[in-house]
Amino acid sequence: MSLLEIKNLNMGFNFEAGYFPVLFDVSLKVDKQKTLAIVGESGSGKTMTAMSVLRLLPQNAVITSGDIIFNGQNLLKLKQNDMTKIRGKEIALIPQDPMCSLNPLYTIGNQLLEVINLHQNIKGKEAFDLAVESLEKVRIPNARKRMDSYAHELSGGMKQRVIIAMALATNAKLIIADEPTTALDVTVQAQIMKLLNEIKTNYETCVILITHDLGLVAENADDTAVMYCGRIVEYSDTSSIFDNPVHPYTKALLKALPDINKNKLEAIKGQPPSIFDKISGCKFNPRCNFKQDLCLKDVPVLKNYSENKLVACFYPDKSKNQ
Repeated sequence: MSLLEIKNLNMGFNFEAGYFPVLFDVSLKVDKQKTLAIVGESGSGKTMTAMSVLRLLPQNAVITSGDIIFNGQNLLKLKQNDMTKIRGKEIALIPQDPMCSLNPLYTIGNQLLEVINLHQNIKGKEAFDLAVESLEKVRIPNARKRMDSYAHELSGGMKQRVIIAMALATNAKLIIADEPTTALDVTVQAQIMKLLNEIKTNYETCVILITHDLGLVAENADDTAVMYCGRIVEYSDTSSIFDNPVHPYTKALLKALPDINKNKLEAIKGQPPSIFDKISGCKFNPRCNFKQDLCLKDVPVLKNYSENKLVACFYPDKSKNQ
């Protein structure tokens, strides 16, 4: 059984003008010691999917249907008090911006100890030793001394390591990494991803990697879900996504990758629509070179294309040789 399974999740926002859907029948799963990548352009629904798992959505957000099964229990049926016990302890979040994720008024040690006291119910010297041990696990030098440091005294990579240490200190089973390498240089990016992979392997943790960086996905993810306008359009093992992309949007994303053999980048024409735009049929049809009449009328559902690949497209083979 998967550690996390999202089933037919539908979510949207209530505004004065009415209800506007954001996620449409999103279904995903991730097993222990596996990394699931969720990729797509900004506004595709990646972060909203993760925030739904954590139940950290804005006040006007509404989950209208679906299930989020984590470790055998449906998170959407839990009371807030019960969800608070899981959030941070069993499910940890590495947010987008490491620069703004730590409180500048408190030392690193204070913030680590707060997490440990809350979720591990450990205090005093035992809690302090666990905090130092967690910092050492993420290879922060002079960990005991760093307990007295403030966030402004750390580099971006060090801040990110502290946040990962918080996840280790609570023995989190699932780590949601939302653009974990944003604003970090290339060498630090590689160090952070190597660290996450080691944690996944050594501590039987699973990782959801939310990113627009397909290079990170190719090197680190076991499975990949491609999202567009709140829908999963292609879902399979990562090697199949790169070696045999099927959906026109997946193909377009890969063609937009820099390549020394290309004279110029192949940008995807147009812009992703907002949740307020009304588009009949497939939401990708205004930007798709292979659309047919059916694409303008009906919405394709995610279904089996091959043994380990799901695709939401009426004509998945039309762009086969493109």
